[in-house]
Amino acid sequence: MLRILLVDDHPMLRQGLKQILRSEYANATFGEAQNGPEATKMVDSGLWDVVVLDLAMPGGNGFEALKHIKQKHSALPVLILSNYPEDPYAMMTIKAGAAGYLNKESAPEKLVSAVEKLLAGDVYISPAVGVDLVAFVKSRSKKPLCALLTDREFQVLCLIVSGREGVDIGNELSETTEIINTDRGQIFEKMNMTTNAQLSQYVFSTGAA
Repeated sequence: MLRILLVDDHPMLRQGLKQILRSEYANATFGEAQNGPEATKMVDSGLWDVVVLDLAMPGGNGFEALKHIKQKHSALPVLILSNYPEDPYAMMTIKAGAAGYLNKESAPEKLVSAVEKLLAGDVYISPAVGVDLVAFVKSRSKKPLCALLTDREFQVLCLIVSGREGVDIGNELSETTEIINTDRGQIFEKMNMTTNAQLSQYVFSTGAA
């Protein structure tokens, strides 16, 4: 059974998030926390599939909760849902280990797709953040880890961390999906990773790619 932890200091917003997610995940179980300390206590004492976390809450901010969660439960995906603008908060939270960033104004339309991405092991970011990430990757292209990749593998890496899907990457590079999947497998093997989220988080946190 899918278990989703919602962390926000506004009860009405948490109810709204549950209604949105129940439209897709009718059998999901929800937990609720109203601040960072409550969230970390619930994460430490229970099993969760995904956490939806606000940044600005009384009694302990979400950024500290995110750092705690990633230190103690590195595999648990965290979606940041905030009123703060993407620039610079999306980059900051992804660097700290978040698997996605969504503005609250976009939640009614995009929350389900964002959670689906996280559950699949991917990162959810907007196209604008994806462009920034590609630029960040290219600016660090001389680091040793990316030197292990071929030119095309490096292109595929840039497109993966920008949020592009396999078919779109193939169209972009004029290659078949099978070839792109092979390149993707080589990237994971060379970088000793298994998910798109790991690739993106590594790029953000270390600048090694």
